[in-house]
Amino acid sequence: MAALTLQVIGPELIESELVAASVGGDTCPAGDGIYLEVDNAGGSPITVTLATPGTVDGLAIADREESVPAGARGKVLVSRTYAKADGQCDITYSGVTSVTVGVFKVA
Repeated sequence: MAALTLQVIGPELIESELVAASVGGDTCPAGDGIYLEVDNAGGSPITVTLATPGTVDGLAIADREESVPAGARGKVLVSRTYAKADGQCDITYSGVTSVTVGVFKVA
């Protein structure tokens, strides 16, 4: 898995950067105000899965799956619910051809 770099959005203009989604998945920080942006420039829809490591009363919490249509761009919040012990979230993709991603936080 590749570690995505958190890009902080503040009052000044930043050039946001999206990078190629990794075949084996990516990791990113999880927490308040953090979101993952996915640009699917491919010809087929993809599913983005955020792993949920927690449990409630000993029962596993289902992973979050979001569909990104072909040619679409979307954002999904990466709350603390998705954080492993190291504060990172594991992300996988059903396809990575022509898919770019970035992780952002509003300051």
